[in-house]
Amino acid sequence: MSIQLYAFDTPNGRKISVALEEVGLPYDVHVVDITKGEQHEPAFVKISPNHKIPAIVDPDGPAGAPISVFESGAILIYLGEKTGLFWPRDAVARVQVLEWLMFQMGGFGPMPGQVHHYAALADEADRRYGLQRYSAETQRLYGVMNERLAGHEYFAGELSIADFAIVGWVWRHERHRVDLASYPHVQRWYQALMARPGVARGFAVPLRRPG
Repeated sequence: MSIQLYAFDTPNGRKISVALEEVGLPYDVHVVDITKGEQHEPAFVKISPNHKIPAIVDPDGPAGAPISVFESGAILIYLGEKTGLFWPRDAVARVQVLEWLMFQMGGFGPMPGQVHHYAALADEADRRYGLQRYSAETQRLYGVMNERLAGHEYFAGELSIADFAIVGWVWRHERHRVDLASYPHVQRWYQALMARPGVARGFAVPLRRPG
C-alpha cells in the first residue's frame, strides 16, 4: 500500500518528496494549500497536530499497523528506519547524519525562512532590520556548510537523509539572496544532488494544484 504524503511546494515539503523518490517507496500526494489555510482543517490536524506540512500516513507501519508521522525531520528518520536506506546502521555514522539533520532543522531552515519573510515586507523600515539580522546568519550557515563540504562529498560522509533535508532549503538559495558561486563546495554538492534522478523526480512532483 502507498504512503500518503500531505505537503505543499515548500522546502520542507520537497525534502519528503525527494526522500520518497530516493528510497523508492510508492506514495500518493495530497496537496495541503497553506496559502488557503488548509493546514488548519481538522482532518489534517489529526495527523499533524502542529498544523504544519509535511506529514505522512503509512498504512503499513511498524508491525503492519498504520502510523502517521509529522515534522519533516521525524519523517526522514522514519523513512530511513523503514527502508534501511540513507540511514546508516553504524552508530558513529548515524550520529553524523543526526548532527547535520538537526543543523538543518534548528538553523538552516528557520533562519533563511526569516529572510523569506522579511524580504516580502513592503515597508522598508520593517524589512531592513530583519533582513540584516537573518541574512547575516543565513550567510554564516552557508559558510558552515561550505567548510564541511570542503572535505566531504556529502554532509555525513555517505549520502543520507541529512542531504535530502538540506537540499530542500538550498533549492531556495536565490530567495535567500545567496550566490552559490560564493560557496563553491555547497555549489558542487547542490549540483550533484540535483543531477540525481531521484532528487529530480522529487522536485518535479506537483505539490501545488493547477491554476
